[in-house]
Amino acid sequence: MNGTSASDLWDELVTAALLGTNRRPATGRPGGDTAPGSPRRGTAPGSPQGDTPPGSPQGRAPAPPDGHGPSQDAGPSQDAPTALLDTAATETLRRRAGLLPGPAAPPLPASPEDLRRPLPAPAARRLALLLADRAAQAGGRRGAAPDLMELLPQWLATANAHRYAPPPQLLPALLDAARARTDLRPAALEFAGPRALWLARLNPDWRFALRATAGDGVALPGPEEAERIRRLWEEGLFAERVTLLAALRARDADGARELLAATWPTERAEDRLMFLDSLRAGLGPRDEPFLEQALSDRSRNVRSTAAELLSTLPGSALAARMAARAGTCVAVDHMAEVPTIGVEAPHECDADMERDGVIRTAPTGRGERSWWLGQLVEAAPLGAWPARLGGRTPEEIVALPVADGWAGELHAAWCRAAVRQGDAEWSRALLGAPSAPGAGGPGAVSLAERARLLGTLPSGERADWVAGFIAAHGLSEAFQLLGICAVPWAPGLGRAVVDALDIARDAGSYPWSFSGVMGLAERCLAPEEATRLDALLSVPEESENTAPGAGSYWAEAFQRLAATLRLRGEMRRELEGE
Repeated sequence: MNGTSASDLWDELVTAALLGTNRRPATGRPGGDTAPGSPRRGTAPGSPQGDTPPGSPQGRAPAPPDGHGPSQDAGPSQDAPTALLDTAATETLRRRAGLLPGPAAPPLPASPEDLRRPLPAPAARRLALLLADRAAQAGGRRGAAPDLMELLPQWLATANAHRYAPPPQLLPALLDAARARTDLRPAALEFAGPRALWLARLNPDWRFALRATAGDGVALPGPEEAERIRRLWEEGLFAERVTLLAALRARDADGARELLAATWPTERAEDRLMFLDSLRAGLGPRDEPFLEQALSDRSRNVRSTAAELLSTLPGSALAARMAARAGTCVAVDHMAEVPTIGVEAPHECDADMERDGVIRTAPTGRGERSWWLGQLVEAAPLGAWPARLGGRTPEEIVALPVADGWAGELHAAWCRAAVRQGDAEWSRALLGAPSAPGAGGPGAVSLAERARLLGTLPSGERADWVAGFIAAHGLSEAFQLLGICAVPWAPGLGRAVVDALDIARDAGSYPWSFSGVMGLAERCLAPEEATRLDALLSVPEESENTAPGAGSYWAEAFQRLAATLRLRGEMRRELEGE
């Protein structure tokens, strides 16, 4: 190689390829020749290297007889790129042939066994179709075809309820789907099982699966493995410790709290807040002493969270203190012509109130006294108010007039208390009848508050209330309320939604205003409702007041809804093995 090392020759070839042979010809071999054994372009097979076929000019291919071949003067400029590629190919082969094998890598550990029963074959084929639709177009969609990817969460929930194991060949696609959609991860990882963790240790793109478990995907320590639990709690990463604490809390609430208490003084403030939030699960009177200590924490956020948790325990000392404070601010004025609630908001926020979670500084635009009053009433046990207000029921209390314009503040605080304490009786009183003007009681000042109050009611009662709301007020404000109803929707609620959509179509309403409700109905209506949609699948006649193209859109939307419901019915039967 005339003193040119293999490394130098390869660098020279790369440089020539990057700059172009016109600017930097490859000269790693004398005269820019190709590697030995590589024929020049135009060299006949078997001819001596560098010779040309008889009758051909030196270094040039013979011109075709029709005279349309390349110009005789173009040969050298065309040969340079070809020579570069020939030399690169030869050097690549030589480099590979001279590569010494490295030490063998240790064999991969065997994947763990999944002991759950296998997925039925039709359901496995359906899962493959759902995952293949993962890259479907984003944004709005037209046409009657169901959106398969939107059905995947329901499919996973049903498969998990049946305790099925996934087909191993679909695990990579399932993990890719969970990586792209965080809302899928809990159900997808539960369905994927132990083999997903095995795969996640082999692919950095799937590391999220390991972060969702303690110990880098290793099974959680058992109740008898006290030393392993202690070591993981003291030495593990933050995410691992949160996962461990939540898992322990689910099976041994007292043991999880004691584990947290052992290291509490040395934890960072932000970590203490996350750990404290884990105590929501299984919260009970035995947690009160620890939470009372947390009321003296250095962090205001930790103190507020501890106070919130204590206020959900009606028998706690904090709840009694808050009830006494709130009771001094709210009473029935018997001197009025009719019984009226009088309010005297606190004039100051003392240190004891702050220790119990009351925030001194009011938000911008909010009066301090009303801000303090709202926090006191929200934290006071709702069960204390009937005795304080003349033995009245929650419905009677809410119906009383409130003096001096304090009704909105007082009822809003009772709304928050009903949600925090999960009190269905107070929620019913504050919601009022669904057909009432404004669709709620005096405390339900927004759709968000109504939705939170409805969340405290049993699922059947919740569905009946929302169905009554839709029958009285239509769908324009019902989307948020529908989102908190159990799936599939109860028959009465499903009928109310379909009837309201039919009324909106006949009224010539803008159909795209109901696209959100339509999408929700595709996922939440019971599959049995598909037969009720058959009369709505044709394009209605459009009147002068109808938006242009609305009729075809409505028909298309109802066709898609019916097709989706029938598909969901098929999916359910496949998973049930019918």
